[in-house]
Amino acid sequence: MTRRFAIAIAALFVASSAFAQALPPGKWWRRPEIVQSLALSDEQQDRLEGIFRASAPDLIDLKAEVDKANIALRGELDRPALDPPAIHRVATRLSDARGKLFDRELTMLIEMRRVLTEPQWNRMRNELDKLQQQRPQQRAQPRRQ
Repeated sequence: MTRRFAIAIAALFVASSAFAQALPPGKWWRRPEIVQSLALSDEQQDRLEGIFRASAPDLIDLKAEVDKANIALRGELDRPALDPPAIHRVATRLSDARGKLFDRELTMLIEMRRVLTEPQWNRMRNELDKLQQQRPQQRAQPRRQ
């Protein structure tokens, strides 16, 4: 039973990280190398900033709900005597919270995508694909101490 929950939690983490791969991290529209690469206009940068600022309060609140549900689930799984119905309730709450967060992130992504032209979006996707291909190679390299 516990193994199934661990697998379910791992699946939720993978699903939530899928969105993170759609755009570069942080305020990418303010990073000079991206602004130059995509040839973003000042107006586009301002519109992207506005979308981010309008989304941020919701994203903060929804992320907090995910964090609270994660803590609650860990607490239930750490109990000496497992209570499967309680674990399922908390896991459902976590799944719902992650779904709401994903929906809000997706809405923000759609709004940001509308600001970019087709060539700009294609350039960004190509760059992100290159970064994703480099990441497994970077993880495989041993760390220097």
